[in-house]
Amino acid sequence: MTNKYYEFFCPVKVIAGKAALEHIPYELTGMAAKRPMIVTDKGVRAAGLLEPVIAACEESGLEITTIYDDVPPDSSTTVVRDIAGIYRQEKCDSIIAVGGGSAIDTGKAVNILVSEGGDDIAKYSGAGVLKHPLKPFFVVPTTAGTGSEVTSVAVITDEAKGVKLPFTSSFLLPNAAIIDPRMTLTLPPHITAATAMDAMTHATEAFTCMAKNPLSDAYATAAIKKISQSLLQVMDNPKDSDGRLELAQASTMAGIAFSNSMVGLVHALGHATGAVCHLPHGLCMSLYLTYALEYNLETIREPLGELLLYLEGPEVFAATPASRRAEASISAIRKLRDALYKRCQLPRTLKETGKVTEAQLDHIAEMALDDGSIMFNPKEVTLEDARSVLRRAWA
Repeated sequence: MTNKYYEFFCPVKVIAGKAALEHIPYELTGMAAKRPMIVTDKGVRAAGLLEPVIAACEESGLEITTIYDDVPPDSSTTVVRDIAGIYRQEKCDSIIAVGGGSAIDTGKAVNILVSEGGDDIAKYSGAGVLKHPLKPFFVVPTTAGTGSEVTSVAVITDEAKGVKLPFTSSFLLPNAAIIDPRMTLTLPPHITAATAMDAMTHATEAFTCMAKNPLSDAYATAAIKKISQSLLQVMDNPKDSDGRLELAQASTMAGIAFSNSMVGLVHALGHATGAVCHLPHGLCMSLYLTYALEYNLETIREPLGELLLYLEGPEVFAATPASRRAEASISAIRKLRDALYKRCQLPRTLKETGKVTEAQLDHIAEMALDDGSIMFNPKEVTLEDARSVLRRAWA
């Protein structure tokens, strides 16, 4: 399982803690930016989350004249083109994306257009197309899950063609990620649960898939420990800002881990399910995690067993025979999912979602095999294998 050669890259400055937002103006002026555009969605604005960001900027004499707050949950090329037009019209010079994965991906794509020129975002799709650094770009995540604030990837839907366009470039990495617990305090319970399980999946797959390496391992295990210790606490006390900060940091750490060591079967199944049944990504991750780990069990016994220490703590780890630790790790994740189901009905099976039919399973299996993530799964997956994992996940 050990890789003789690996690369690890994370140039994003992380600014985290209880007054992290107040540091945004300093970062902007440090890059000679004076007219930032905020890119966000209606929910974030309605929750009052822009106020502290705007207040911080205005106190330092930065003018925020332009706020685009209409990013849809599944952002499209049209939206990206519209925002880029406004950015140019208002003579902005930088972008602050405030929101979840969609707002952040949109910010990344807009930054390509305003930096490279033109209106056709599709021609920059793929890997390695961008050759130059982009404009100053800052990200304020409002969910603790996707890790988009530290990844070099964005996905935007081309509605006309009905396809999702992937963008990959180290130039898409934000200049800074601002992790402030105030931004996740109002997250509803089911989104708190789903996004935390998204981060848990990123970290677990990063630690058990083929491209794992010592540096990504350190981030992955630290993230798993934080989520294990804080998630249920936050579910029971949503205004616990210390716990919220722990989850937000865990999400960022898991993002760093998986963007350097890739993900596997859980993501392949999750991407396919999202495309076919339009279920939220975090929910799919939470749902498939244990089933994929069971499928990979014999190939990942050793690293999965190690995770028991971070999932359940030193006492349980020491009391569990080495030969049973991998199974105990799966049980620990299953126990966490049961606790989340009890608190907010986060589905544990495809049937519990109420949005998937048995007839769709074959289609999901076929799409999962075409997903890039499957290449990094530690165990080869055939169509029949994917089907049988889906059948187990069904009920």
